[in-house]
Amino acid sequence: MNDETTRLLRNPAKEKLSRGETVFSMTVRLVRTVDIAAIAHTAGFDSVYIDMEHSSFPLEAAGQICMACNHLGVTPLVRIPDLDPAFIARVMDSGAMGIMVPGVESADEARAAVRAVKHAPLGERSLAGAAPQLHYRSLPADQTVRELDQASMVVAQIESRAGLDAADAIAAVDGVDLLLVGASDLSVELGVAGQVDHPQVHKAFLHIIDACRAHGKTVGIGGMGGRPDLIRQYLDLGAGYVSTGNDISFLSAAAAQKRRQFD
Repeated sequence: MNDETTRLLRNPAKEKLSRGETVFSMTVRLVRTVDIAAIAHTAGFDSVYIDMEHSSFPLEAAGQICMACNHLGVTPLVRIPDLDPAFIARVMDSGAMGIMVPGVESADEARAAVRAVKHAPLGERSLAGAAPQLHYRSLPADQTVRELDQASMVVAQIESRAGLDAADAIAAVDGVDLLLVGASDLSVELGVAGQVDHPQVHKAFLHIIDACRAHGKTVGIGGMGGRPDLIRQYLDLGAGYVSTGNDISFLSAAAAQKRRQFD
């Protein structure tokens, strides 16, 4: 039997990306209960990312949602507020399958994220023992490390001019899986705030797509949930991961639509 068939821990989103298939993600900012994992699964999402940068989300709730997602085959990621390795370790020890790092601007920052997520030799994360991702199986330490590290993901968000300039170096970092273009923040940095269809934003996307292609990494699309036409364009150009929107915007849009039905 080969390594693929003997793995105990699988990351469905990571595996889809490795096959060249598109991964669709929803962002969780509002809902604090495990119900959101079932909703994401039923809606057909491949992944969720819990936004601990732009919310008051508690770690305990994030961990419970991550564990529920793992049982349903929905890959849970957590967007961290900063590169604090102690906090990242707690996020991973709570059941996340990877982290999303906002505002990455250098290869050094990307390497710091990898060191915090991965165990030696690629990283410096402490081994916590039986892991929730592995259903708390008691396994030999080397097997636990191998299973967790092969399945975990590191996503670097490119949201600034500095990040754009360093995109090739960031994509070259071993252990980084995906560069997610934050189109909204990037448009502000480029002086065309909110114009995600602006030629400068398009040029930035093409640059990041080229960098990822050169280093065998995936491009992610963020901040374009309201423009499926642009998302389709970048998927056709080689992007593979789509952040479609968050639970607040989904609920607000559905509520407003329902109310209008009675006008």
